[in-house]
Amino acid sequence: MANVTLNQYLREIESAWQSRSGTEVSELLSFNHPHVMSSKLITEGFEKAVERIVEAPFDEIVVLHLRCLSCINQQKYLEAYTEQSALVQAFTKIFQTQKEDNWALFIMYVISLDLRMFAIKSDKELAQRGADKPGQTLEKAAECLMGLFRVCAADNRSSDEDTKRWGMLYLVNQLLKIYFRINKLHLCKALIRAIDASQFKDQFSLSQQVTYRYYVGRKAIFESDFKSAEKFLTFAFERCHKNCRTNKRLILIYLIPVKMLLGHLPTPQLLRKYDLLQFSEVVQAVKEGNLRRLNDALVQHDAFFIRCGVYLILEKLKVTTYRNLFKKVTLLTKMYQIPIEAYHEALKFMGIEDIDLDETQCIIANLIFENKIKGYISNSHNKLVISKKDAFPSLAAIA
Repeated sequence: MANVTLNQYLREIESAWQSRSGTEVSELLSFNHPHVMSSKLITEGFEKAVERIVEAPFDEIVVLHLRCLSCINQQKYLEAYTEQSALVQAFTKIFQTQKEDNWALFIMYVISLDLRMFAIKSDKELAQRGADKPGQTLEKAAECLMGLFRVCAADNRSSDEDTKRWGMLYLVNQLLKIYFRINKLHLCKALIRAIDASQFKDQFSLSQQVTYRYYVGRKAIFESDFKSAEKFLTFAFERCHKNCRTNKRLILIYLIPVKMLLGHLPTPQLLRKYDLLQFSEVVQAVKEGNLRRLNDALVQHDAFFIRCGVYLILEKLKVTTYRNLFKKVTLLTKMYQIPIEAYHEALKFMGIEDIDLDETQCIIANLIFENKIKGYISNSHNKLVISKKDAFPSLAAIA
């Protein structure tokens, strides 16, 4: 296909369209297919050749695809995005007319993916030109994809086998990727609601379910719903194909901090296997209740944690580290009424010099409020009075 002529290409794609072969048409419209390497496709006046060989209304889509290919060959990504956007809109109109039929879903998948990729490259091009609004092309791409989503979601009359609703999750995943990239997470809510209400939500392809739960899990993190985040991200990690090591590592970058907040620390073997040793010192610091070590670990790898968007979650581990430190102090005293001074001295020993007794008492009060310590503060004696049974409940039990 790398040396295919224009006439050969046009006859092949027209034949595939007339045969209603969604997979074959999708390949011939994909920019990952070898035909894009052919120098014989973009000839002068190719539009007339398309008009002669390809029947309307599909001829418009083929013309736009070849125009887009011409722009890509010249590395004009803004123009390429414009052509691909027009292609998606032209396809949407045809797709809408195909009643009780979904053979063209594969075409929708390919052109949607390429639209998003060209939008990313266009935004990079605009940024190099000094654009003051980052992500503007991606935002337009999302509007374009929403048109396709509405067509799929509205197909209620077709049989389960022929309904376009099978394409909803793929489009939602493309949109979630865009909204996360342009930082407009509030727009995810309606999409998540639509999938949760779908009768097919557990029947979509497993790869799409994994992608969906990865993004929904990340959204739950932003909302501080760590139990839900753990559920979604665990599903994504356990069902992600074992050979997709990069994706499994990406899921773990968010799953590890969430699990740590809920009291489950990762093993050194897991961190080594997925090359996530940046978390090693954090894990050891939390386990030891060593605040100085935790602060040092966060500073040492702050660029990595900030880039991944988990720095603020790891900051929350300071509360867990306080809890683990105070548990050790309590076990050492072997008492049920422990002077606040003992905890204050422990904090100073850990390098927190600018803290007084009142602030120490405030930390303990917060731990009691969050059910991380069972007990109360006796202000008259300036002591922490702990429960004789399970004074430091497991974090997993109280999450």
